[in-house]
Amino acid sequence: MTETTAPAATAVHDHDGPHGYASDKEAYLKRMRRIEGQVRGIARMIDEDVYCIDILTQVSAVTKALQAVSIGLVEDHLGHCVVDAARASEAEGAAKVKEAADAIGRLVRS
Repeated sequence: MTETTAPAATAVHDHDGPHGYASDKEAYLKRMRRIEGQVRGIARMIDEDVYCIDILTQVSAVTKALQAVSIGLVEDHLGHCVVDAARASEAEGAAKVKEAADAIGRLVRS
């Protein structure tokens, strides 16, 4: 089995003020903790030699949960960060739109 890793989240982007997800931060953290528990459950299933299809069902559920988080973050980014940048200047707005488009591209390729 080959394992691929996502690029490290080391990029720091200029943004004054709170991030778009700030108002929902606790909800995002709660969802991520739930997903983390699901992933640990999948590892336990593998360790206990659970039937392949049952494991795949759980992998699908985790994938959908992560996609839901991703969509929420994209919406928050567009509605807050991109809008704020566009209000600041046309160039800043265009840069944030490009950044968002690149992020969406990474999401749909995965």
